[in-house]
Amino acid sequence: MYPGHFVETTPDKPAAIMAGSGEILTYRQLDDRSNQLAQLLWAAGLRPGDHVSIFMENSLRYFDCYWAAVRSGLYFTTINRYLQPEESAYILEDSGSKALFTSSNMAELMAEVTERVPGVEVLLSVDGGIDGFDDFEQAIAGFPAQPLENQPRGEAMLYSSGTTGRPKGIKRPLTGLAVDDPDSVGGVVMLVSGLFGADADTVYLSPAPLYHSAPLGFTTSFQSLGATTVIMERFDAAEALRYIDQFDITHSQWVPTMFSRILKLPQEQREGYDWSSHKVAVHAAAPCPTEVKRQMFDLWGPIIYEYYAGTEVNGFVFCTPDDWLSHPGTVGKAIIGTIHICDEMGNELANGEPGTIYFEREEVPFEYHNDPEKTRSSQHPDHQLWSTLGDVGYVDDEGYLFLTERKAFMIIAGGVNIYPQEIEDCLIMHPKVADVAVFGVPNPDLGEEVKAVVQPEDGIEGNDELARELLAYAAEHIAKFKLPRSLDFRDELPRLPTGKLYKRILRDEYWGDADSKLV
Repeated sequence: MYPGHFVETTPDKPAAIMAGSGEILTYRQLDDRSNQLAQLLWAAGLRPGDHVSIFMENSLRYFDCYWAAVRSGLYFTTINRYLQPEESAYILEDSGSKALFTSSNMAELMAEVTERVPGVEVLLSVDGGIDGFDDFEQAIAGFPAQPLENQPRGEAMLYSSGTTGRPKGIKRPLTGLAVDDPDSVGGVVMLVSGLFGADADTVYLSPAPLYHSAPLGFTTSFQSLGATTVIMERFDAAEALRYIDQFDITHSQWVPTMFSRILKLPQEQREGYDWSSHKVAVHAAAPCPTEVKRQMFDLWGPIIYEYYAGTEVNGFVFCTPDDWLSHPGTVGKAIIGTIHICDEMGNELANGEPGTIYFEREEVPFEYHNDPEKTRSSQHPDHQLWSTLGDVGYVDDEGYLFLTERKAFMIIAGGVNIYPQEIEDCLIMHPKVADVAVFGVPNPDLGEEVKAVVQPEDGIEGNDELARELLAYAAEHIAKFKLPRSLDFRDELPRLPTGKLYKRILRDEYWGDADSKLV
């Protein structure tokens, strides 16, 4: 389905609500506005296979732009709104975007971005106020709210997060099917309906930025089912709990850092709410510390589902509440793709041995835009239908997958492999720790040693006394050879609202690469 279908049945039903302001976008409004924008883009010369980009904060206009692209056969990219001009201009240029949709909040940045990429043909600001950009409302007002004569379904080309290098567009072929053809419905729609029981009666809370793959994919998939999506302008732990009650939320999606923030709220901020409507809470994006997840089960009950996948969708691992409770720490079993765990030479490893995680598919469902070398490097050396996201993990005898760390951040100290995730999972449970990153730094004897960088909770001073307290705490829970040799403090770690930690930036400081950036 797509929103146009629901104009016939529930035209005045909210397709999206901004949680803070209460602003509503109905299915009729969404259909009309996306039609008008599609007409504008066609008149500007954009044709199926061309590319557009969305670069703004969470807003109802995100969905106007998204569905206009989808019903026009266009590729669309959502750009991380926290990127700097050089970084965002790189994505615009690399994608070949012919249209850019933004907001007045990005005005200062846009002046520099458009100077670097002068070839973008359609520049629209959803609320005006940017020199050189047309006002979105005035621009679409001149076009009819009628569908294009042909509406082939478009496709996302989102960019990798860039934690280990320049981001690359993850590109899948266009199907050529019409947007209202049932066979064109995306895999995420089938996942949210089949795995999570979503339907037109669902009310879905999205607390994360829409530029990220999962929030965008889930919100638009729920809209494809005729559900209502509630969008937080930005994540706030206390407000998120209140919104579940206020909007009778049935489904939600989170990242583990959000769980940590919720659990560290004062008790009085976690009481007095009715969460009985809340049936499914999904989390992904990063492994969740076992104790954090256990405490979330205590808070919400056995409603927490997990999946492990990437924007590449080369595989999909799914974990039900029962799966996790019987196998704490697992991310589940593969339901898309066959898992192979391999060593550095590509040899398959026995169950229980950690190695690079590959997924085998009948065909590789993606390529990295303008980078055939990166596409090939993601494939197994001997099996081109096996591809990897660069993560390390192991499979137990029952087929459950456990993640250990991204390959790039595994620490090798004196020939021993140390996985930072285990140490991070320990330290984050300390009440004085708001966030933590663990990685390897140079050691003349061992090659690498373990370094921890900690963001203390508000009001807590990062000093030698706290360092000793945290190291003593870690010594009670993990083996001596895994303990950090040193611990530093930062006011804030480079983690984005998506939950992604740019650990490479921290690590590169200690390895002498001071020019490392969020690209």
